[in-house]
Amino acid sequence: MYLKKPLWSEGIETTKQDSTGSSSSSDPNASVVELVNSLQQQRVYREVTLALTTGLRDARAEFSFLRLRALRSILNFLNSIAHSDSTIYLFNLTQSIPHLQVLPVLFQHSLKETGNDYNYSRVGDMSHIFGVEPMKLTSPSTDDEIALALRVLEGCCLLHPHSTTLAHQHNAVQVLLNILSTRGVLEQSACLDALISLMVDSSPNQMDFEKCNGIMEVADLIRDKQVDENLRYCLLQPVSFILMLIYWSDSSSALFFR
Repeated sequence: MYLKKPLWSEGIETTKQDSTGSSSSSDPNASVVELVNSLQQQRVYREVTLALTTGLRDARAEFSFLRLRALRSILNFLNSIAHSDSTIYLFNLTQSIPHLQVLPVLFQHSLKETGNDYNYSRVGDMSHIFGVEPMKLTSPSTDDEIALALRVLEGCCLLHPHSTTLAHQHNAVQVLLNILSTRGVLEQSACLDALISLMVDSSPNQMDFEKCNGIMEVADLIRDKQVDENLRYCLLQPVSFILMLIYWSDSSSALFFR
């Protein structure tokens, strides 16, 4: 999201500089400046909602290449708003609106687990042959799509802390641990960063990580000589950070209930 400077905002900076040193009550242009700032905020909010609406529409698509394009767009959008507190605030407001929430779309499409039951319902069920409506086939997520979805997940959790709660509702820790143990190097490296962002200031996700024996999963990857050596080396730093998070959370809980 790259906003162009609106024409009606020209001269506002000059007005602000000219009015430096004078009180706002005595400045006749103060109301104009306030109106322009309000219009600017409304304009940015429309741009934020438009970027999310168009990105999430393709992120729900049945074809992987459309979802991949949408994830790139959403990731670029998150990068563009991360430099301004005002745009981050507007993004946080949009995440309270169900049809603009990013996390549910990620776990329902790009990060959706395809187990045996899912494959059987798609392939073994022949009821669509005798029905009127055609069967909808969804292409599986590619490696690039999963890696991008994990980066988007990481960005949402860092910019919008409540997204960790939404991720917990979708069993995010279990999904990410499955990706970490079954996918390739590209997804595994992105998965580590996403795991850390999930567990920062999130006790439910930290408890899920302990219940799923996450430390043992990561330790097995470190000991596995078939895993890429660079990835095994990169695993050491996240593990120490995760252990520090869990230890700090346990210590805080013990002090609170003492």
